[in-house]
Amino acid sequence: APLIANDGRTIRYAPGFEALSLSLQTGHVAHQTLHVALRHVPRREALARAEGGIDATLWNTVADAIVDACLEPLEWLELPEDAIRLDDLILRTLGIDAPIETSLLRWDCESLYRALDDRGRSGGAAGENGADDGEGGGDDDGGRGGGASEDESDASDRQSAAASGDPGERTEAVELERRADGPRAAAVRRLAERVPPDLLDEAGEALGAEADAERTWSDRLERAHAADGSQSLLRTLVADRPRTRTPWRQVLRTRLARSLAPEPETSWSRPSRGWLASRGRTASGRRMPWQPGRVGARAAPRLTVVVDVSGSIDDGRLAGFGAEVERLARVHRAELRLVAGDERVHLDVRLGPGRAGIAARAGTAAGGGGTDFRPLLAAAAAHRPDLVIVLTDLEGPAGEAPPFPVVWATPAGSTAPLPWGRRLVLD
Repeated sequence: APLIANDGRTIRYAPGFEALSLSLQTGHVAHQTLHVALRHVPRREALARAEGGIDATLWNTVADAIVDACLEPLEWLELPEDAIRLDDLILRTLGIDAPIETSLLRWDCESLYRALDDRGRSGGAAGENGADDGEGGGDDDGGRGGGASEDESDASDRQSAAASGDPGERTEAVELERRADGPRAAAVRRLAERVPPDLLDEAGEALGAEADAERTWSDRLERAHAADGSQSLLRTLVADRPRTRTPWRQVLRTRLARSLAPEPETSWSRPSRGWLASRGRTASGRRMPWQPGRVGARAAPRLTVVVDVSGSIDDGRLAGFGAEVERLARVHRAELRLVAGDERVHLDVRLGPGRAGIAARAGTAAGGGGTDFRPLLAAAAAHRPDLVIVLTDLEGPAGEAPPFPVVWATPAGSTAPLPWGRRLVLD
C-alpha cells in the first residue's frame, strides 16, 4: 500500500509516512497535490466512460511520470528513488529520446495513455523506433487497442475466474490479463511494479459540479504561479492542465436560446415608436420620412432534429438526448420536427404535444445501412428551420454547408472530422 494516496479530493496518509525525512514528505505531498490539482482521478473516470473502460495501472503510471517530471527540477523537495521518470518511460515504450521539457509540452495524460495502451494487440502497432510515426499529442489514437487477440471463450474464462473465490483461479485470471498486454503496456506494467498505485477510487462529486471543480483548480494554478515568470511550474503544465468542459446540456441550452429566440423584423405597415413620439418631425421641426417599426418574426421558432439510425447511436444516449431536446423545445415554444434515416430519409414527422417523443419515433425508423447526411439535411431544409441538430457519429458525407445553423451532437470518443457547423460532445 502507498504511504500517501488521493481519491481526487482528499489526500490520505498511511502510518509509515511520519517516518520519512522532511524533504521526502514534502515531495510526496507535492506529488499528491498536483494529482488533485490536475484532476487525474476524475479525468481517469471520464476517459473510462469515453473509452468503455481503461487500465488503471497504466493511467496511474502515466500520471505519476508527468507529475514527477514537473517536480524533479525543484530543489526544496525530494522524490522517491523508485519514482518513474517520464523520459525513461517514453524511451522504453515509444522509442522516443526527448528531453523532459519537450515531453511535458507534447503529452498530456490522455494522449500518452492512448499511445501506450496496446492491450489486445499480438505484436503491437509500433512503427519504426517503436512510435506511431513518431508523433504524440491529443489527437493520436494510434496506441489504443481496438480489437482483442483472445477469443470470446478466453475472455469469458477470465471473467469467471476473476469472480471466483479460489486464489489459484484469480492468479490465472491475472496472468490471462497480463498476456493480453502489447509490448508497450507490458513495459509500462514492469515499470509500475515497483511503485504502489496512489490514485484511489473517485470520491464522487455532485451532478454538474465537475466543470466547476475544473475551473476552480485551473484558476488556483493560475494564481499560484502568477508571479513566477519564466520559472513558473505552470509553464511545464501547459499540456496536462485540467481543461474546463462545460456539460453538454448547458451548451445545448445556450445554443437553443440563441438560435430560437424570436428575432424582430421590419414592418412597413406600422410606424416606429420614435417616429410616433416625435410626430414625424426632428427637434428643429423638419419633417422626417416614414420610419417602419419592428414586430416579432413569428409565433414559434422552428427546430429540426436529425437522427442517424445507421446503428452508431445507442438507445440510452438517444433517449437522454431526446428528452433534453423535447424539454427545451417546450421552454422555447418551438415547432419540433424529427428527420431520421441513414442513406435516405426513413421518417419525417412533426412532434406535437401528446405524440411519441424523439427516441420512440426514431426507434421505429428502419436503418442499419450506410450514412449520407445530404438527403437528411435536404429534408430538414424543406421545413425552413432556425436550427438543425444532427445526432450522429459523423461517419458519412455531408455536402456543402446549408444556409441554416447546424449542431452536430456526437458521442464521446468520436474522432470523425467536423465538416462545418458546431460540435456538441455527448459525454
